[in-house]
Amino acid sequence: MTLKQALSRAREMLVANNIEDASLESELLLRHTLNISRIQLYQDLDHELSPKQEQIFWNLIRRRLNHEPTAYITGHREFYGRDFYVNPHVLIPRPESELLVEMALSLAQNHRVATIAEIGTGCGAIAISLALSLPQAKIYATDISAPAIKVALTNCRKHEVVNGIHLLQGDILDPLPEPVDLIVANLPYVKKAELLQSPAKFEPLLALNGGPDGLQKIHRLCRQVENKLHPTGYLLLEIGQGQSRAVTTLLHNLFPYAKIEVVPDLGGIDRVVSLHLPKNK
Repeated sequence: MTLKQALSRAREMLVANNIEDASLESELLLRHTLNISRIQLYQDLDHELSPKQEQIFWNLIRRRLNHEPTAYITGHREFYGRDFYVNPHVLIPRPESELLVEMALSLAQNHRVATIAEIGTGCGAIAISLALSLPQAKIYATDISAPAIKVALTNCRKHEVVNGIHLLQGDILDPLPEPVDLIVANLPYVKKAELLQSPAKFEPLLALNGGPDGLQKIHRLCRQVENKLHPTGYLLLEIGQGQSRAVTTLLHNLFPYAKIEVVPDLGGIDRVVSLHLPKNK
């Protein structure tokens, strides 16, 4: 079987099983099987797969047909233009979370941001993206999951930012040893009932379950912010669809003089709540 034939057959199987982006998925899995680049793949589509390569490839396709995410199958996920190692101990980074990075970098261009904390770091994609763009900043990255911290450390080594990021295991803001200029957080915000109705088969529930209203962890973070953020500091908080009013109301009650904004993602969904503490209360 040639590469072209394998791609075509895999695409048909994925489409028949309602797998989105079937062409891209089949390509990624074939490239992973052969350990080749996209250019190498399309330069030699008439190349014949060996029997062993065919076996490996179709095993991967079967895993995908079982709805195992491609990122877990390959161990890779691109985020903010860089490759990150992922496994089932961490949530797969989403494209919409890149907005947190963009907003943090924009703030750093116009304000003093010497210390940053990323809360719920998972594989470390956000903290590492910030460290690579802001090498002078001191960055803390926290996660309650010890296995997640190990994945983040692997990625810190991969991107050579081990000295620039302090990985801390613990819940929400508890592990932070000092107040910081900027807190960036992507905490679990899915309602528990939604997870029970449509259980996450492969991704860690710890990274998804936001409690009965989806805001349990977010509420806890907001109530801890005052003691962990410098005066005039910033909070960038990713939220789920339909949560902006509840989160902004909470923040207005906690910080009546703060500047609070909501920024939509590329799909027009309110995605990030920004809070700027006033210089004087």
